This record gives sequence, structure tokens and C-alpha cells, in this order.
Amino acid sequence: MRSFTLTTVADIPTALDAGRRGGRFVAGGTTLVDLMRHQVEQPDTLVDITRLPLREIGVDTDGSLRIGALATMADTARHPDVRDRFPVVAQALELSASAQLRNMATIGGNTLQRTRCTYFRDLTADCNKREPGSGCAAVGGINRGHAILGTSDHCVATHASDVAVAFAALDATVRLHGPDGERSVGFTEFFLRPGNSPHREHDLRPGELITAVEIPAYPTDLRSGYLKVRDRQSYEFALTSVAVALHIPDGTIRAAKVAAGGVGTVPWRLSGVEQQLVGRQPGAALWADAAARATDGARPLSHNGFKVQLLIRSVERQLRAVGGGE
Repeated sequence: MRSFTLTTVADIPTALDAGRRGGRFVAGGTTLVDLMRHQVEQPDTLVDITRLPLREIGVDTDGSLRIGALATMADTARHPDVRDRFPVVAQALELSASAQLRNMATIGGNTLQRTRCTYFRDLTADCNKREPGSGCAAVGGINRGHAILGTSDHCVATHASDVAVAFAALDATVRLHGPDGERSVGFTEFFLRPGNSPHREHDLRPGELITAVEIPAYPTDLRSGYLKVRDRQSYEFALTSVAVALHIPDGTIRAAKVAAGGVGTVPWRLSGVEQQLVGRQPGAALWADAAARATDGARPLSHNGFKVQLLIRSVERQLRAVGGGE
């Protein structure tokens, strides 16, 4: 790791000023510090933002849930408003990492974590995320854990965050504060598919800071849950994951929110599945029909064709678990 300057800030204006001058924000450090050790990222200045007042979790007057960007994964997962209203979020967090990491990592940092693609972290390998224009070693390499949705010829890496999948399913928004003021961006628009520029991973402007994630108000009887399928049960990244939220007030599905992880270059909203569900009555036949739409547009690679059927079966399983109807 090469030398760098560490600056500590105590208020948002000071943080934004440091960011405007090129400083990189750091809180829990569970991703960025690792990348610095591997020399994948080499910032000259780190800005410690852990003292900023961005840890509050609570319900606003309009019924939406606001999670401060510096709330830890552990605190968020055990917060009663999160557990009672959106178990899909709590479950995604608890399945994300070890207890030690959950105690350190923040919501803002988790959503911005970079891919776990081994070629991205290997300085000897071609990687367009790390060095634009160098190529993508994963396309013709060992790509068992890579994406089948949203890929391009320039990048096939998956997005690593579990909770970002839950946020995408729930139509959450990212609250941002930067040199030009404050703004909100929907989760499904915030993350960018690789296209011809895989090094641009999100709609975060220079010097901009995530201040919160907001989940809109939903009926209190919304059902939700998160399923993660992985090679081992402890501390492993997803081969596929599914976030499901259903509103079934009168025996008919009135709203369906479904997203997948481990298979997309971004948290992947399964709009085709949702369309099959709304207005229908829960049941085994419906879950199977809807799940068949989960892989619309999939482009499997040489080593990850199994993810096509794995995703379909995972979606069907989680629809059944959340919606019942058998």
C-alpha cells in the first residue's frame, strides 16, 4: 500500500469540500482498504466521515423509511422498523457477511462496494473496470460466478451487494449531497450497466456523498423475504439471490416487487416476473409461470450456464415462500 493522507471531518460541508478537492470518502473501510492493500485503488487522500451525523434510522411522517448512510449493517438489520416493515432488508443484511464485518460496514459503503471479480483484483489480468480499454479477461476465462444479465463485451462482473438487491426491489432511492446541492436517484437508475464504459459503475458525481437510503411507504401487510444461494452457507457471495415483496390484501396479488442478485452486472429488477404476478391469485402454477420470465435476456458464459435454471428455481422457491398459495 502506498502512502496517503488521512483527513477527518465532523460536518457535511467540510466533507464535501474535501471531496471536491479529490478526497475519497471512507467509513467502515471494509472494501476500499482491501482494494488499497491490493493496489487496485490508490487514492492520495482519504476522508474519514465516521463522525458525520448520518446514522439515524426511522420512519418519516409520510410513512417512508430512512436509513442513514453511516448506519452499520448490523444496526440496520436489528432495527425494529426494518425488521417489522421490511424483513427482506434485514435478511439480506444478515446473509451478507460475517458478524465482524456487519459491525463495521455501513449502508452507504455496502451499496457502493466494487465487484468481487477475481480479474478485477488481479493486477496482472486485463480488466476494463480497473484499466479502461485493457479488455475483460473474464469473458474468455473462468467465469462461473459472473453475470448472465446486463453484460456487455467489455464486462461481465456481478454487483456484489445483497442489500442493494432488496433496495432495488423496494423502489428505494439514494439521497445524495454534493457541491451542487442535494438530489435523489432511484436504486435501479443509480447503478449503471457496463456497456462500453464499465469503469462507470454508478451515477455518483465527483465530490458527492451518499447521505441516506429511503424506502417508500408500503401497506403494513406487505410480505417480503430474501433468499441467497451460494456454494457454502457461511460468508460467501451469491451464485444467485432473490428479493421478493408481495401485497396480497384480498387473495389477489395487488403489487409485486422482485429483484435478483449474483446474476446481474447491477442489482437486477425482474420486471417480467412482476408483470406475470399482478392481478393473479397465489398458487404453485403462478409461481412457476412467473419464475420462467426471470431469465429474459440472459446471456450465459462458458462456465455459468447453470445460473439460468438456478435463477428460475430460486425465484419460484422464494415466491412460494413469501406468497404461499399452495
